[in-house]
Amino acid sequence: MPIEKIHIDQFLELAKKYPVIDVRSPAEYQHAHIPGAYNLPLFSDEERKIVGTAYKQESREKAIKLGLDFFGPKMRRMVEEVEGIVSSQQSAAGSRQSTTVPDCELPTANCILLYCWRGGMRSAGIAWLLDLYGFKVYTLIGGYKKFRRLVLDTFELPFQFKIIGGYTGSGKTDLLKTLKQNGELVVDLEDIAKHKGSAFGSIGMPGQPGQEMFENLLAMELRSQFGSRQLAAGQSAAGQSAVKQSAISSRQSESSLTANCPTARLPTADCPTADCLWLEDESQRIGLVNIPKPVWENMRRSPVYFLDIPFEERLKYIIREYGQLDKQRVLDAIDRIRVKLGGLNAKNASQLLEEGNTAESFNILLQYYDKLYFKALHNREGINSLLHVIPCKSITPENASQLVRQSEYQPQTP
Repeated sequence: MPIEKIHIDQFLELAKKYPVIDVRSPAEYQHAHIPGAYNLPLFSDEERKIVGTAYKQESREKAIKLGLDFFGPKMRRMVEEVEGIVSSQQSAAGSRQSTTVPDCELPTANCILLYCWRGGMRSAGIAWLLDLYGFKVYTLIGGYKKFRRLVLDTFELPFQFKIIGGYTGSGKTDLLKTLKQNGELVVDLEDIAKHKGSAFGSIGMPGQPGQEMFENLLAMELRSQFGSRQLAAGQSAAGQSAVKQSAISSRQSESSLTANCPTARLPTADCPTADCLWLEDESQRIGLVNIPKPVWENMRRSPVYFLDIPFEERLKYIIREYGQLDKQRVLDAIDRIRVKLGGLNAKNASQLLEEGNTAESFNILLQYYDKLYFKALHNREGINSLLHVIPCKSITPENASQLVRQSEYQPQTP
C-alpha cells in the first residue's frame, strides 16, 4: 500500500476515524498540535537541536546522517507504539457504534495519519518505516503549518452567532448544555478554554491550554458543527482564494470518502437563513487565553438574548456553584480584584467569607460583577438593535425553550 500525501480537508475527515500521529519533537507538540493527535517524536528536543544545527552550519547530508543515527535505534519501538495506538483505537471503536461520520467507509482498518511541521523529512521518514511494516500511511501536505493556516482561515468564516447574555449566575453555561441536548448547534468557549471567565474562573478547573492550542481546539469545534466541504464553500464565499484552491484539490483527491457525510449548512451571502451557533457572552480574554479577533468581532455584531433573572435567584445559584470551592483560592481571587472591587468591598467580602457568611460575601461580589457586565454589554455598537431581553423568574432548563422561541422571531444580523 503506497504512502499517500493528502490535503488538509481529507486529512481531517480521515482523522475522525483513524489515529493521527504528530512526529514533531515533544516541545513542539506540547506547545500546540492537531487536537486528538498522539506524539511519536522522531527526535527528542535535544536531538532536533543537534540535527538543525548541523543542517545550518554544515550540510544537509550531515544533518540526514545524524538524523539516521538517532532514528535507527528507535525503529522497533516506534512500530510497537503505533501498533498499540491502532489496537487501542480499534478496540474503542468496536465497543461503540460510531455516529461521527455515518456511511463514510474508509479503505483499511490498519490506517495511520502522520504530520510534521511542513510535511517534510520527519514525516516522510516515519511514513517509510510504517509503510514498510504494513500500515496504510497518509501524510499531510504542508504539515502542521498548513493546519494552522486552516485554523486562522476558519475564524474568518461568516458564522452566524446567537449570544446568550445575562448577569453572572444566570446559568448560561447550563443552558448551552441544554440547547445542545435539544439539537441546537453550540460552542462552549469556557469549556474549550478550561476557565469560567472571571477572577474565580480557574478554581476547580484543569490547567488551561496555551493560546495556540486554544485556537486549534476552537477552530475544530467550530468546524465540527459543519462539514469540511461546506466550510470550504464558505471560505470561498469569504474570499479565501488560497484555501479555496486547497479545498478544490482536496475534494478531487478524496473521491467518495466523504461524499455521503451529512453536514449542517454554513451561512454564506447567498444563504442568510443558514444554521446559527449559540455561544455564551464572554469578555475577549478568558483566563489566560484570548478569543481570536475575527470571532470576537463577529460575537460583538451578533444578537444578544439576555436572560433577565432576579438578583436573589442568581445569588442562590452562585452560592451553589462556588460555595463549595476551596476557600483560600476564593480569598486569593478576591485579593486579585481588590483595586477594581474597592478596598472596603474587598475587605468586607473576604472577612464575611472567612466568618462563614458566604451569602453576604457573594452578594458583594455579585453586585460588582453586575456593574462590570452591564458596562461590557452596552459597550458595543448597535446594542439597542442587538439586545433582546427575556424575563425569567428563575434558573431552569425551561429557559432554553424561551431562548429558542425568542430567537426564531428575531432576524439575524448580516
